Amino acid sequence: MAAGGTGRMVEEPQSAVDYLQVTRDIGFDDLLAANHSDATACPLPRQADSVKTARDVTRSTLSDWGLSELSDDAALVVSELVTNAVRYALCPPSQIEATPITLMLLRLSPHVLLAVADPSNEVPTPKKPDFISENGRGLYIVETYSQCWGWDHLNRGGKAVWALFSGTV
Repeated sequence: MAAGGTGRMVEEPQSAVDYLQVTRDIGFDDLLAANHSDATACPLPRQADSVKTARDVTRSTLSDWGLSELSDDAALVVSELVTNAVRYALCPPSQIEATPITLMLLRLSPHVLLAVADPSNEVPTPKKPDFISENGRGLYIVETYSQCWGWDHLNRGGKAVWALFSGTV
């Protein structure tokens, strides 16, 4: 798998670093295709109402895992990631129409990795937040509410943008 980028270095104990390395060693492509008891994958159509679906799936999955305390922050972050994925998956329209956006949540206690895969190869680039504008704050919100975030290219094309959260066990 090609290397991706990281928005902020992991400042957690070594376990978080190990967790991200395991995820990269396995590869997001394999994780998205696999069926793990500690993972949820949800394909989403490239349309605006997918944001609500992604929030609902995130909240219910975290509740099922006993990590409801992460729900508000994770739902906010997933809203931003799916909004960006919908926006950029539609451009250019020549890309494969059948490729959905995929939300994935992966649990390795006490961490949860939330990832949104989309067919766009456009690298997520944080912008200086403009609090007057109606857009451009998404990755700032992701960085603020998650422990760390980053992105990885997918072997099939596109990318997975991820955010790491730490819950209490």
